[in-house]
Amino acid sequence: MAPADGGGAPLADAVVRALGPDGELAREHAGYVVREGQLGLGRAIADAIADCAALIAEAGTGTGKTFAYLVPALLSGGRVLVSTGTRNLQDQLYARDVPEIARALGVRADVALLKGRSNYVCWLHLKRNLAEGRFARREDIADLRRIERFAVITDSGDRAELESVGEEAPAWSMATSTRENCLGQECPELARCFVFKARQAAQRADVIVVNHHLLCADLALRDEGVSELLPTTDTLIFDEAHQLPEVATQFFGQSVSTRQLVEFARDLMRAGLAEAADAADWISLSRALEQSVRALRLQTGSPGRIDAAAACARPALVAALRSCVDSVESVRGVLDRAAERGREVQRCALRGAELVLLMRRWLAAACGDGATAAGGDAGDAGDAGGAGGAGGAGDAGGAGDAGGAGDAGGAGDAGGAIASAPDAEGPGDTVVWAEVHASGVTLHATPLSVARVFRRHRDARPRAWVFVSATLAVGGALDHFARAIGLDDARRLVWPSPFDFASQALLYVPQGLGEPSGPDFARRVFEASWPLVCANRGRAFVLCTTLRMVEQLATRMRDALAHAPMPMHLLVQGEGSRAELLERFRRESAPVLIGSASFWEGVDVPGQQLSLVVIDKLPFAPPDDPVLRARSDAARRAGEDPFRTLQLTAAAMALKQGAGRLIRSERDHGVLMVCDVRLADKPYGRTLLRSLPPFRRTRSLEEVLAFVARADDAAARESA
Repeated sequence: MAPADGGGAPLADAVVRALGPDGELAREHAGYVVREGQLGLGRAIADAIADCAALIAEAGTGTGKTFAYLVPALLSGGRVLVSTGTRNLQDQLYARDVPEIARALGVRADVALLKGRSNYVCWLHLKRNLAEGRFARREDIADLRRIERFAVITDSGDRAELESVGEEAPAWSMATSTRENCLGQECPELARCFVFKARQAAQRADVIVVNHHLLCADLALRDEGVSELLPTTDTLIFDEAHQLPEVATQFFGQSVSTRQLVEFARDLMRAGLAEAADAADWISLSRALEQSVRALRLQTGSPGRIDAAAACARPALVAALRSCVDSVESVRGVLDRAAERGREVQRCALRGAELVLLMRRWLAAACGDGATAAGGDAGDAGDAGGAGGAGGAGDAGGAGDAGGAGDAGGAGDAGGAIASAPDAEGPGDTVVWAEVHASGVTLHATPLSVARVFRRHRDARPRAWVFVSATLAVGGALDHFARAIGLDDARRLVWPSPFDFASQALLYVPQGLGEPSGPDFARRVFEASWPLVCANRGRAFVLCTTLRMVEQLATRMRDALAHAPMPMHLLVQGEGSRAELLERFRRESAPVLIGSASFWEGVDVPGQQLSLVVIDKLPFAPPDDPVLRARSDAARRAGEDPFRTLQLTAAAMALKQGAGRLIRSERDHGVLMVCDVRLADKPYGRTLLRSLPPFRRTRSLEEVLAFVARADDAAARESA
């Protein structure tokens, strides 16, 4: 990448000129607005790049942080990797922002977009599933045919380009590969593999746009001495950096799930019948394994997270898990004997060894089970991890990005055994627990901190590490984030949003709602918010901290809408994909969307279409969460207050994310309603308030209704 001519001036001066009133961006964009926060952030990032330093920066909504980091990155002339938290931002950076800014600056830059493998069509699995013709629904074959036609004409194979097949359609699982079933260099379709082409393009590029999961995969591979997934760059920029510690925690842990076991059972049957049909009764072996998984599911109980002690206190659950281990072990023996018959059978044998090892070690760590894997087992499982190669760990990017961390742990073959997660900092720094969900159970071993891995990679090579987000500070400080990622020497700066929150928005905490722990809290939230929803003519997000609250409020609002003074359109999480619900929200005249975690961030609806955000209660993590409890115990041992260092900081950042949905431009007006009196009544509420934008505050419904009326009158005058 050739740098633009800075006239010999330092990089920071060139950046300030480019972002200034007479700079290249102002000449390129009509109506360009110079923002002081953007200039300051751009200069700070330029200094970090020049000094190979670490910078942690919060830039409030509207600062223009994307331009602020891309301009110095492109002008630096070095190789840059930008990591984001979402696929939408990845696509925006690759397709629009980077080319646009490079063109304005006169910089030549080869840009590559790289996602996890589950985002790309796999020719082998697409052809195989079309040929086998096993479909649960008629829609699946139609979708798979659409994917086939798309694969022929697309250059990238990126599923995001095919809008006619929903992102949650079951057909995608039949048209993409996973870490476990990818044949890698041995695949007969390697010459036209979309994943392989995307990785080759990334190796050549000047600017590589990835997601946090894929970046963590690369760090893990470097730790293991495996060939890197991503090229080495001069600058690392993490946008949406507030997500990074949690993503890294998921990734650098270990997990094994019933989903993986079912996929293994189906793949071994397919591989056995294709390559060694006479070696065993593959159908019976597969069915027996699936039966043991079903028996395990029956013992998992209701959805939730349980710690190791609680799991091991349920003998039937432990017995079912041991039965699964025995089933995989018996299948593995047959696979070992037939391994020389074909590469897919051989890979299934390696996968079986890995699954046995992971489950045994979880049992050993959780229940003191004596069936720990050792000797030859450990060696076999090491081979199983290596079989995935660089593509293996890289899968986590696709899985996590698609909305779940299901495969993130599976990518842990880049690390150690489940009983000692790879980035734990010492004995007792890993928590073992289980997550029960609707379709089964996942066994986890999670590091309590990922600071060590980031510190190690920062020290390995001098280069700039830049972390930016609109929501990083708690009470104006960034210390908690610096500690979480192990970069205590990082420069720390905060730029507030340029928006006039005191006149554009109102923060309303109703009086008399009582504590949110009561059994009738959903009724109280509804009764307090409904008059405001009606007065605002919908145009509201109702953000809940639990799916149960989503269901309860949706039921009450449906009943109320039957007698509402005006028609409103109710949109409820789970009744359509996230993208579909947001599109309908933008289109409807009086929409009300009720949603949980996935709608708290990464949603941009500017204008009066979203002018009311209702939050049911402060987003504290459940105190019985196994990981939080283990981290709290560790904090107490270190002489810290776990509530303030862990729970309060996490709640402050989540609350700021939810509040950030409201004001998205200089012309927006709206009300943020928080139905939790603790924000106003508890001493720690002051910390949470300091973390929010400087809204004008009230506890009077009459004042809120008057504000809504004035905002509507002003909007009507502007549109007249």
